[in-house]
Amino acid sequence: MNVMTKLFGTNGVRGIINQDMSADLALDVGRAIGTFMQGRVAIATDTRTSGDMLRALVSGGMTSAGSSVVDLGMLPTPALQYYVKNSGVKGGVMITASHNPPEFNGIKCVDHDGTEMPRRKEEVIERIYGDREFATPVWKDVGRMTRLDGVASSYANAIRRAVDRFKIEEAKLNVVLDCANGAGAVTSPGLLDSLGVRAITLNGNPQGTFPGHPSEPTPDNLRDLVAVVKATGADLGIAHDGDADRTIFVDDQGNYVYGDRSLTVVASHMVQENGGGIVVTPVSTSSCLEEVVRSHNGQVLYTKVGAPIVARRMMEVQAVFGGEENGGLIFPQHQHCRDAAMAMAKMLEIIATKGPLSQLLEEVPMYCLDKRKLACPEDKKEWVLEQVEAYFADQRTDVTDGVKVFFDGGWSLVRPSGTEPIFRVFSEGKDEDIAKRCGDECEKVLRELLEE
Repeated sequence: MNVMTKLFGTNGVRGIINQDMSADLALDVGRAIGTFMQGRVAIATDTRTSGDMLRALVSGGMTSAGSSVVDLGMLPTPALQYYVKNSGVKGGVMITASHNPPEFNGIKCVDHDGTEMPRRKEEVIERIYGDREFATPVWKDVGRMTRLDGVASSYANAIRRAVDRFKIEEAKLNVVLDCANGAGAVTSPGLLDSLGVRAITLNGNPQGTFPGHPSEPTPDNLRDLVAVVKATGADLGIAHDGDADRTIFVDDQGNYVYGDRSLTVVASHMVQENGGGIVVTPVSTSSCLEEVVRSHNGQVLYTKVGAPIVARRMMEVQAVFGGEENGGLIFPQHQHCRDAAMAMAKMLEIIATKGPLSQLLEEVPMYCLDKRKLACPEDKKEWVLEQVEAYFADQRTDVTDGVKVFFDGGWSLVRPSGTEPIFRVFSEGKDEDIAKRCGDECEKVLRELLEE
């Protein structure tokens, strides 16, 4: 069945409610997950309006296939992952569409160790779904449902234990927290309070229509946060996405901090704290990370794009830290997944120890980014990528994910999109001219190939 391989995208099954994410689809995905798991499965939702509907359908599907469901209520994605990792259940299901608009929702599977489910296991669920090979136990063997409260507080306590909370308390920090009306509102305000941090909370009421602003923490969406940080003279602005697995920061001067720069500040601290060590990140991450990590005797390993890939590589090499430039930071001593509240707490510890974020950012080298996209038919992507690799065969390249070509003073990453009929070209250089020149070179090659 051709739909099989298209069920799970890069981050679960997503779609617009009652259109491509229909009740029938959700029920059958639940049946497939329940057939695969065959045991106790935890489930939680973010704040989306359709969360109750999907939780009921997926839970119904899982119990009909013989798996029992532990309903954890409304939680951030990493809180569900923390529970799964520490409770002995077979796995978890998070009902979320992360940063997508409110009309979307999704079903995301979590493996027994709390990490996002690897692709090979998703493929088994897809096969069960596609072939409709659902388990149908006799009436007395169907699964049960139980409700469990209190996961939010045990998750927040684990984060408190993972940072120097006394150092944070002593610093008497003032922050502004933007929960984006998302699941972070359940955990982050209370966590800040327990760390002795004075916080003004924006969009702290969990509300699935995201009335404050769209849930993606972009510069445009965080204008209110920037304004309040400036107006109050706060030490830090903190913004979560809808399911609170990513954090973006605003510094003490009211500047929006791009994710590659906050990633670098935290990586620098983690490497120094551990006397070196490995940091894992995708090939698309800015060179500023490697430059800083190497200066502190650390090493950077690159992976394909995607948080689950980064997390698994971190486990393989026992990395001290990892993450992506979108604000998804992974702290292995806590858990191997993106965690917004943990990122928030660690950044507070770093500021309490080393001083204002604006000063720490001065130590991060500046690079300029150039982003482009070119339309390309799906059936031509593979051939085009092979030709790009052949064209640049005499230059230094990295083919971990797409083709990354290194030029004097910069690089370009040519990568086919996994979700759209396009190629993306990310280029970086020490200044705008170099970044543009790298982008121009790769775009020229792509255009010639696409015309063939």
